[in-house]
Amino acid sequence: MPKHDIFAMKFSKIYPLYVQKAERKNRTKEEVDRIICWLTGYDQAGLRQQIGQESDLEAFFAQAPAIHPKSSLIKGVVCGVRVEEIEDPLMRNVRYMDKLIDELAKGKAMEKILRQ
Repeated sequence: MPKHDIFAMKFSKIYPLYVQKAERKNRTKEEVDRIICWLTGYDQAGLRQQIGQESDLEAFFAQAPAIHPKSSLIKGVVCGVRVEEIEDPLMRNVRYMDKLIDELAKGKAMEKILRQ
């Protein structure tokens, strides 16, 4: 089965779009970073390094220290697909990240976004 095109997208190209989406809704870059770090296990330095290296999404998630154990609690629809029903682990992680940023932009409280 061929790889999905989204896996080859550079995280450094997607990241500013997440920040813009959040800032349009009066949320902050720091909140975006906190969400991405929560999901992937990167610290701030690791996140900056991934952006600087221009890692694609496949490498970004492959090198992630640890996907948060509570990520399985992320439910809902992204791009018309239920995230909890996505079988491919990489695609599911990409959509988890999309879903969390959507929740931030919709004004959800950070504690709920981080499943606390």
